[in-house]
Amino acid sequence: MPGKWESDLFLLDSRTLWASEEGWLVFDITATSNHWVVNPRHNLGLQLCVETLDGQSINPKLAGLIGRHGPQNKQPFMVAFFKATEVHLRSTRSTGGKQRSQNRSKTPKNQEALRVTNVAAKNSSSDQRQACKKHELYVSFRDLGWQDWIIAPEGYAAYYCEGECAFPLNSYMNATNHAIVQTLVHFINPETVPKPCCAPTQLNAISVLYFDDSSNVILKKYRNMVVRACGCH
Repeated sequence: MPGKWESDLFLLDSRTLWASEEGWLVFDITATSNHWVVNPRHNLGLQLCVETLDGQSINPKLAGLIGRHGPQNKQPFMVAFFKATEVHLRSTRSTGGKQRSQNRSKTPKNQEALRVTNVAAKNSSSDQRQACKKHELYVSFRDLGWQDWIIAPEGYAAYYCEGECAFPLNSYMNATNHAIVQTLVHFINPETVPKPCCAPTQLNAISVLYFDDSSNVILKKYRNMVVRACGCH
């Protein structure tokens, strides 16, 4: 019955979008994924609903959303990170035997697990405090020496991107699939590849009124001048 199914649903995450927007939609489903790990038999899946601002329901396909029957490179997917457990070394009764046992236990596989655990602890304590995000930056055309040919504006809020793209990448970091894989490779072996870079993912334009070389007054819109969002690339 519809009433029964509706009572079993609860909201995980939501996004407010414009009809003209393009790209991936990222939702935080940590709560339900944790429930699936603990109770795998109770995995009933996810339901995506689309509503207008006045509460009218719309078919997600008609709204432009691509489901599991769409192109392979645009189908929805889930990314999950799991914390590695520490490796406990077996001890013996005698002191000498204990030392030898520990030496034998430190095989390359165990050493790798220990190293990964240490890296995870280091990342969670330092890198996550300075995660990739947008920062304030006001650009004055007078400071750049452009006041003689730019009439308006006198400057603008450009913003800039800065921060760490450390493992694990959170949903608000707008990471690409390549960045997620690169972060995982760096996490396992930092010497193989560097971390992804924090860079603009969305940029806006500004309109500038200026004099051209013939002293004509020109109004032109310059694209990609204002950072709207940052992410890991």
